[in-house]
Amino acid sequence: MLKQTALIEEHRKCGGRLIDFGGWELPVQYSGVLNEHLAVRNACGLFDVSHMGEVWVEGPTAGEFVDFLVTNDISKLAIDQAMYCGLCHESGGLVDDLVVYRVGNEQYLLVVNASNTDKDYTHIQKVKSGFKKPLPNIENRSLRFSQLALQGPKAETILQRLTSTLLSEMKTYWCKFGRIDGIKTLIARTGYTGEDGFELYVEWSQGPALWNKLLEAGKTDGLLPCGLGARDTLRLEMKYALYGHELTDETTPLETGLGWVTKLTKVSDFVGKAVLQKQKASGAIKSLVGVKSLGRAIPRQGYDVYTEDQSTKIGIITSGTSSPSLKLPIGIAFVDKKFDVVGTKLAVKVREELHPFEIVSTPFYKRSKT
Repeated sequence: MLKQTALIEEHRKCGGRLIDFGGWELPVQYSGVLNEHLAVRNACGLFDVSHMGEVWVEGPTAGEFVDFLVTNDISKLAIDQAMYCGLCHESGGLVDDLVVYRVGNEQYLLVVNASNTDKDYTHIQKVKSGFKKPLPNIENRSLRFSQLALQGPKAETILQRLTSTLLSEMKTYWCKFGRIDGIKTLIARTGYTGEDGFELYVEWSQGPALWNKLLEAGKTDGLLPCGLGARDTLRLEMKYALYGHELTDETTPLETGLGWVTKLTKVSDFVGKAVLQKQKASGAIKSLVGVKSLGRAIPRQGYDVYTEDQSTKIGIITSGTSSPSLKLPIGIAFVDKKFDVVGTKLAVKVREELHPFEIVSTPFYKRSKT
């Protein structure tokens, strides 16, 4: 039986087309992927992401323990600040990517991918023995939270109508407890679309009420309910990695372009650090790149990548789509490191036929700052 979020009936009322997504019954679209994608780019979209996992770490050694778990330097986090991180095996391969919120002096919220919640929690339990200080309290609270993502250039305007929290003073990757029309909420200026926006954490049962309040507040601004389809095309235009596509147990953060959140020089040790230091010294053998079609062929996960002369296989597509914003086929691919040069011509095998592609700079889509 599929798991459901607290908003399942709201999705049905909004005409959501529900699918099985990693064991969850979730909407892939409402009015259509293209329509929803463009709403987020031009106005605002509302996503139910309550399937994401939340792990709470609390106590005098909470900060040190989280720092031991993840690749980024948690010691740099101020209270109410968030940080994007990798979670690694001892082998250096990625267990998951996650966002860590420091929500109190000794309190941390770890938000992990839905399909990996149990896996991540098991990993955390497994590596506890390597932490040489008293353990903090660690609790999987995933079933206590509803999480909504309000994303788009009009997100602040819409949300500000419902809260006294001064959103204009909240920077990206910061958060604050507040109330949205009376509902206690952790308001975070984070997201997975490349647009400005907020991720909102409330008690599980409050999810439907918050959903409806936001839709009502944003109906004159073009706010639309959005599904998994648009969430995927939006993140792909930004070259944001997705677990099971760009991120796997066998790939390291240095190979997936996450070196910027892998602090190999931080004082504290972390799981996988020794292996990653060796890989950094010797150099990764593959790179994650953005590619665009020079024709009309759309790349998809698993398609092989070849040299321009089609003689040698050099990589594989991890994600691909026809970009709604750019109106051209784009993809993300692993390629041999020596081919990681913008402008390099490639060939991608689409339905048994090779088509011309080119490595391009990313993100594919760049948000207007006006």
